Amino acid sequence: MLDWITNKSKSYPEFWKTYLSKFEEKPISKRFVVLTTESSGYNFSKDVIFSIGGVAVINDGILINDSFDIVLLQYKYLHENGLSNEFLIESKQLKMAEPQAIQSFIEYIGDAVLVGYKINYDIDMINFALEKMQCGRLKNEALDIEIMYQKWKENNEKSTEIEDIKNVIEFRENEKLSTSEDAYTLALFFLKLKKRLNIK
Repeated sequence: MLDWITNKSKSYPEFWKTYLSKFEEKPISKRFVVLTTESSGYNFSKDVIFSIGGVAVINDGILINDSFDIVLLQYKYLHENGLSNEFLIESKQLKMAEPQAIQSFIEYIGDAVLVGYKINYDIDMINFALEKMQCGRLKNEALDIEIMYQKWKENNEKSTEIEDIKNVIEFRENEKLSTSEDAYTLALFFLKLKKRLNIK
């Protein structure tokens, strides 16, 4: 309760106030955003996000024209760690500095339900970036593909309708996909699980 009172009086950037206002009314239709990030590591207080990809799902369809794909310019991190920035230069994806990229992402997701593989990690990374921008934490509901799959397997031990998630994850780890292509692959898998688990 005290945290809510403190945050209510806090002076947030305008884009964050707009984001918060989207949760004041119930959405007309439920929009899911399948999210993927690429980062330098798994320590959100030390590592950085290199790219963010997302694609929207409404009802039983993937909306290709409602997608997000951006590279975050992390020159300082690369310079301090002696890493090459060649992949940033060669990338054809839209490029922005971290604050502008995070703001653009927040404006893109709105009040959508976020979906991803080990989604809490992605959310932690984004929340840490938001903290540096004097914003609050993401308010979106979240669904984890891994947990959804485990729940489906518990209910359907003998069914083979959905390929093993390990094959999907191994593909993601071994292939050099862009974050948006990665998000699309997960979106296809999400649609299968969404239908089997009767998620509306």
